[in-house]
Amino acid sequence: MDTSNQGLLQGDPAPEVGEDAVATSDLGGGMTDDEREELTNELAKVEEEIQTLSQVLAAKERHVAELKKKLGLTPLHELKQNLSKSWLDVQSSTAFKKTSETLSQAGQKASSAFTNFGSAITKKFEDVRSVLEEGVSSRLRRLPFLPQPSPPLKYY
Repeated sequence: MDTSNQGLLQGDPAPEVGEDAVATSDLGGGMTDDEREELTNELAKVEEEIQTLSQVLAAKERHVAELKKKLGLTPLHELKQNLSKSWLDVQSSTAFKKTSETLSQAGQKASSAFTNFGSAITKKFEDVRSVLEEGVSSRLRRLPFLPQPSPPLKYY
């Protein structure tokens, strides 16, 4: 085996990371036993406070749930209120107003274009119909086996 790699394989283990590293490393750099004990006591107090605050928070959350239940505020009701408020917020935003205005104008222009298109198509159909009617009636009049219209009768 290569001697340059031998030191890596037989050396100290890799340093730990996270809470274990704090517990196993000497951060004090010459801290006395009294200082270490004081910090340990302070740590215990802070952890106890965190636990107490977590219990208080859980109790307050239960109390809120009871109050909401008494008031008839269901999660669905709250969701509806939140959605309504959010929708009102969106509608009052500048971006929504500009987008709405732009879409309204685009809709008006599209409506106008469809109306013009419909009118043009109708006119073309009317033109085709009149051409066909003229062509068919003139051809029918020229056919020998069809009687020609007689002049109207006059009554005296």
